[in-house]
Amino acid sequence: MIAGPVAEIPPGGRKLVEAGEGRRIVVFNLDGEFYALANRCPHQGGSLCDGIRTGHVTAPEPGIYSYERRGEMIRCPWHSWEFDIRTGKSWFDPRRVQVRQFPAHVEKGSALVEGPYRAETFPVRVEDDYVVVEA
Repeated sequence: MIAGPVAEIPPGGRKLVEAGEGRRIVVFNLDGEFYALANRCPHQGGSLCDGIRTGHVTAPEPGIYSYERRGEMIRCPWHSWEFDIRTGKSWFDPRRVQVRQFPAHVEKGSALVEGPYRAETFPVRVEDDYVVVEA
């Protein structure tokens, strides 16, 4: 499935795409690396595309805080469940709760145009005033 040109999803951006059969996938650009997640929070189905990108606050000891992984987490807009954009895993229970992740990569447009498509062809020749198709 082609999500669109790279320019449509700038660094820090996201794009919602239809994957057929009612499936929706949100594609994220994290500094030139692309990641794709199902657009449905496993809790109650909130749209992750509408969520806030955030990071982590860690505290190695009381009074010392650090904000890490800026923009690498997506927070569901309904109940604030957070998921790692790179892996789809939840922050609170990464072994049991996750969003389905899809592989995403960049390909040259010329490679996509050629594709695996083959048209059925027939040899054609011209005789006098007639076109003859050899089938």
